[in-house]
Amino acid sequence: MESYQYTELLKTLTSKVENIAIIIKPEELKKRLGEIEEAQNDPKFWEDTKKATIITQEKTKISSILKKYNSSKMAVDDARDIYELANEEEDLETLNLILEEADSLEKLVLELEVSMLLSGEDDSKNAIVSIHPGAGGTESNDWASMLYRMYLRFCEREGYKVEVLDFQEGDEAGLKDVSFIVSGENAYGYLKAENGIHRLVRVSPFDSAGRRHTSFSSVMVSPEIDDDINIELDDKDLRFDYYRASGAGGQHVNKTESAVRITHIPTGIVVQCQNDRSQHKNKATAIKMLKSRLYELELYKQNEASNSVDKSDIGWGHQIRSYVLFPYQSVKDNRSNLSYSQVSNILDGDIKNIIEDVLVSQTKK
Repeated sequence: MESYQYTELLKTLTSKVENIAIIIKPEELKKRLGEIEEAQNDPKFWEDTKKATIITQEKTKISSILKKYNSSKMAVDDARDIYELANEEEDLETLNLILEEADSLEKLVLELEVSMLLSGEDDSKNAIVSIHPGAGGTESNDWASMLYRMYLRFCEREGYKVEVLDFQEGDEAGLKDVSFIVSGENAYGYLKAENGIHRLVRVSPFDSAGRRHTSFSSVMVSPEIDDDINIELDDKDLRFDYYRASGAGGQHVNKTESAVRITHIPTGIVVQCQNDRSQHKNKATAIKMLKSRLYELELYKQNEASNSVDKSDIGWGHQIRSYVLFPYQSVKDNRSNLSYSQVSNILDGDIKNIIEDVLVSQTKK
């Protein structure tokens, strides 16, 4: 990076930090943080567990925002001061060192910017993720399995906790369906960007002729709704199916019909759960999954746009992202319109940059 480019970068980053300060009002956040800490020192604070939990979550969110803001502001201010001083003294060694750290500085401010984009009502919630293969049998089942592994690795990188709700293996390879809850800071805020059709182009390992195949899988992401959000379900709108769990879990899962599938007839939404040995617990979890999906659907209706995915549309023309492994290697997201070359890293869970690029691009529309 040339010196004049770094000067422009500093101006841009300084402006971004100043604009963010106008939005978040750091002094007011500090005041609110002090109020929460004072309340937590009250011996009666935890008498109302529900209220205390909400306040504690607010504290965590405020602390995180302030930490990122203070770090970014200090880093940009320090970089500007050192840069100006090095220029005055013609200290080339220091100037070169600063220029080398430009990418790190820009990344730090980007993280602050993204945290502002994740300030929606549901962004801080946990995420319920379901992956469904499209038409194509073994090919699509294997692709769904690759996506599942990608998200597990992403969650591991980010320190998110994953609880599998339902897992159905493919007949020959891969999986037929999987649903899981991702718990952690801004889990839904990040993973909502993955909601849609994912397309894979590769030479099939299942084709003895070595031909190129295109596979599709859908990823559905819903916020795990809180108990205080009331979603009414009419019994006549629900169809319950009970079956034997097909995944691992010992002899018990193969002898009792503990797995539960619920179909919401008016919308066609289907959810299922088999992670527990208790049919009652699986049913309760499945109902929670259904309410989350219906809540998400209602949000999109209110915004006059639905990103929910119909299984029948898992194919051409609907993909949000394409992963090409042959004849070249590239991942392209259709929303940010950006391409990435580190395909193996991406399939190994390194998708945070892709997600952040999508979030930033959507604010520019």
